[in-house]
Amino acid sequence: MGELANCSRCNGLFLKGSSTVCPECRKQEEKDFHIVYAFLRKKQNRTATVEEIEVETGVSERQIRQFVKQKRLHPVHFPNLSYGCEKCGAAIIEDRLCDSCKESIQKGLHVRERNASLEAKKEQQEREETNRTYYSW
Repeated sequence: MGELANCSRCNGLFLKGSSTVCPECRKQEEKDFHIVYAFLRKKQNRTATVEEIEVETGVSERQIRQFVKQKRLHPVHFPNLSYGCEKCGAAIIEDRLCDSCKESIQKGLHVRERNASLEAKKEQQEREETNRTYYSW
């Protein structure tokens, strides 16, 4: 059975299942999606930006970007749709992070791995030095 949760949109209580919003807000989201999709299906609107869609349909920018993030609206078909990178907020059309943030994370991981490797070598050398036996005659 689902657990009791607060709706992320209206803060009302509902039994949480696969959705993070209550049934009423879910219906509103579906309604909003159909409004946006109907707008974008028109040939002259396919290149509309998120801001233009918001003005014409009345659906919030946040909700439109959420549809893109959920892959309900595909930037391949509508090239000016995007959502924000989870780290820096830059406009992206796929994944969770922009290329710049991915690159900085990769660099950080490489530096950490290199430092761990150097630390391991240093510890190994210290162990070898302490295990040496010296003989004097």
